Amino acid sequence: MEKIKRDPRGQGDMGERSAMLWFGARGAAVFMPVFHSPDFDLIADWGTGLVRVQVKTSNCFVNGRWHVTLCTRGGNRSWSGLVKYLDPSRYDSLFVLVGDGRRWFIPAVEVGGRSGVHVGGPRYAA
Repeated sequence: MEKIKRDPRGQGDMGERSAMLWFGARGAAVFMPVFHSPDFDLIADWGTGLVRVQVKTSNCFVNGRWHVTLCTRGGNRSWSGLVKYLDPSRYDSLFVLVGDGRRWFIPAVEVGGRSGVHVGGPRYAA
């Protein structure tokens, strides 16, 4: 697997491509919003209804776990100090790609953090 890029846009693009391949290999049709959507990155459809998917990536490996940031703290020089947290009512599942190529697909109701989660341990093993 290709290593995740370090620049935020390239890293995010890599995560979305990985998610599309993962869903496609499992028989889902995959759709992307035409314009930017703040709440989800992809839509997957296995024929039983649409699943809004938020895609996150991480290169941060600490104490045997990957730390995945879920909130957004600006992203430009004019940051107002406002932190935007993921709202589980606005997406259905979280897809995570980490630096060693492993992936997780987690239902939004199971995501246990507001600003971040740790993957690679027993919590999201299923």
